[in-house]
Amino acid sequence: QVQLVESGGGLVQAGGSLRLSCAASGRTLSTYGMGWFRQAPGKEREIVAAISWSGGSTYYADSVKGRFTISRDNAKNTVYLQMNSLKPGDTAVYYCAAEPRGFVTTSPELYDYWGQGTQVTVSS
Repeated sequence: QVQLVESGGGLVQAGGSLRLSCAASGRTLSTYGMGWFRQAPGKEREIVAAISWSGGSTYYADSVKGRFTISRDNAKNTVYLQMNSLKPGDTAVYYCAAEPRGFVTTSPELYDYWGQGTQVTVSS
């Protein structure tokens, strides 16, 4: 079992930055692909970014490309999402997730473990 705990969410003005962290316990994350998803009220959960087990491959949704950066520190069993130039449209609950194959994966159905989510609110 892998337990994931997100942190770093909060309220920020448009144009500001936040750094989300996803800390794992129970098992090393070093062999897992990791993803950040978000869900806004009334909308489906969507992929934001994903990273392979080694960090060598990444994926970004078009809506965040150039503004968000996903990274990982396998020694600390932690994955990060640096969010810059935030927009009101980025407001959502952000979730991290782990998938066992280690690949960059955009489909939420392929992720086995999920965190509880952290709220990000961007004011205009």
